[in-house]
Amino acid sequence: ASSNPRNMSAIFNFQSLLIVILLTICTCAYIHANIPRILDGNKTGMLGLFWKAARIGERLSPYVSICCIGMGMSVLFLS
Repeated sequence: ASSNPRNMSAIFNFQSLLIVILLTICTCAYIHANIPRILDGNKTGMLGLFWKAARIGERLSPYVSICCIGMGMSVLFLS
């Protein structure tokens, strides 16, 4: 197995994991804002994680936005 960071999955690469989490939060908040009944019916269980991600995106939206901008700059200029 090679140790090249480009060949690693998102689980083992911390920056990629953060990108996946941020995109999940942003996507769930967007879906909940436009079609709330999709996520409101699943507040528990595995699909409840998406409802919780939507809540995080709605309540902490300025911080999530700053993180998204920072991560975008990081990917563009540091990778």
